[in-house]
Amino acid sequence: MGLVKGGFQRLFQTFLYILLFCCAGIILGVYSYFLSVQADRNVVIPRWQQAVEGISGAAVLYLIFAVVLTCCLGGVAFFAFLALVLDVLFAGGMIAIAVMTRDGASSCTGRVQTPLGNGPADSNGSFGSNGFGTGNGENLTYAASLGSICRLNTAAFAVSIVAAFLFLCTAAMQVALVRHHKKEKRYGPSPDNGYTAGYGKKKRFGFGRKNKGTATKDVELGRQSSDGMTGTTVGNSGVGGVGHTQDDALPNVNGAAPGGAHNGYYTAPTGTGAVNPYGYQTNNTSTNY
Repeated sequence: MGLVKGGFQRLFQTFLYILLFCCAGIILGVYSYFLSVQADRNVVIPRWQQAVEGISGAAVLYLIFAVVLTCCLGGVAFFAFLALVLDVLFAGGMIAIAVMTRDGASSCTGRVQTPLGNGPADSNGSFGSNGFGTGNGENLTYAASLGSICRLNTAAFAVSIVAAFLFLCTAAMQVALVRHHKKEKRYGPSPDNGYTAGYGKKKRFGFGRKNKGTATKDVELGRQSSDGMTGTTVGNSGVGGVGHTQDDALPNVNGAAPGGAHNGYYTAPTGTGAVNPYGYQTNNTSTNY
């Protein structure tokens, strides 16, 4: 159950990073188009637009690694801490993008304000006064109408807010992944209850670990077996008295083996006056059965 839970957390974290990659990709694509139009027309590009392009580009690069590596390294303390810091930083970056693209929150009808200029929303798009080409005054990038530019800026504004929220969610998920990973590592032998709490890891070649109850039972059976062996050893340590060990050289009486070991039966020595508990007379000789 623990392995399933950990795998689900990693998959969910990967899914969040995929959503973030899409959000950052939209912002990067929109503002890359804006900058290409301005560069093609030799327009000075504002610093805030360059900042939007840089933050979104860095986020896309980071999220590529996050999507690929989360399933493998999710929960490892060092990488989780690094991802946590980056997630919080990019959450702040997305909030900054939302502030810089706040003009997208306004209506895109009538007179609009866009990153490519202000004017009526129904203006016509074009390649410029000299049209398409590579000659003097000609342009390779098509400039859409101001209404379309406004709607693109609105899309960037909206996804930046969504991305800021998702980055905070992934930062919180990093903490959950680390806690789960540490709980998996705590599984192991314990002198108190057999095994410590934890999920453990599945062994290779299809041999899974035993659960906590089974492991504790195995430990108890091992102790009982050990106690039985100890009792057998003590029982065979001597014949007819305390203090004799297997190293004592005892006489071979009634089938007892030298050194204190015997064949498993004990018979009273001849002439000791032992009384037959069954009330009938027997020969005064001992026989081993």
